[in-house]
Amino acid sequence: MPTFTAHTVDTAPAAARPTIEGVRRRLGHLPAAVGLMAESPELLTGFLTGNGIFEKCALEPLEREVVVMTVATRNECHLCVAMHTAALARHDATPELVGALRAGTPLPDDRLEALRRFTVAVLDHRGAVPEDGITTFLAAGYQPRHALDVVLGVGTYTISTFANRLTGAPLDAPLAAYAWEPSGAPSAHR
Repeated sequence: MPTFTAHTVDTAPAAARPTIEGVRRRLGHLPAAVGLMAESPELLTGFLTGNGIFEKCALEPLEREVVVMTVATRNECHLCVAMHTAALARHDATPELVGALRAGTPLPDDRLEALRRFTVAVLDHRGAVPEDGITTFLAAGYQPRHALDVVLGVGTYTISTFANRLTGAPLDAPLAAYAWEPSGAPSAHR
C-alpha cells in the first residue's frame, strides 16, 4: 500500500493550502484525515463542498447523521463512525439510537428506521431502489426530494469513507471516546 502524507499547511500541495488553513481556523486544529486528503486538493475540495451542500439539504440534522452513520458503518470507516457519534452526542441523540446506528441494527424510531433502510437500499441497489423501497420511504413521511438528498449524502460520504480507509486516516485524540471498530475486523479501516 502506498504511503500517504498527513500534510500540514506548510507541506500540502499549493492548491490545498487555503482549504486546509480554513479547516484549521474553523476547527482550531487540523484533523489528520483532512491533512491526508490534501494530497489531492480536488478530492479534499470535492468532499468539503459536497459536505457543505449536504448540510443544507432538506433532511434534518439528525436525519443527516442517520445517513452518514449508515454509510460509515457499511463502509467500515472507523473515523467517520467516531466523528459522527460525536455529532450525534451534540444533537442529544439517545444512547439507544446511537448504539443501533453504530451496530447497523434497526433504530428505535420508526421514521428514522425508514430512512436507515432506504439508505441501505440505495447502497445495496446502487441507486436503483425497488419501487416498494421507495413507497415505504415515502409512507414514513419523506418526500421524493429526501430520496435524492440521501443519494447526495451517500455520494459525499462514500468519498470520505473510501479516502479515510485508503489513507489509513487515524483517529484524532478528541475522538478517542467515540472509537469504533467493525465487528470481527480489528484492522478493517485500512
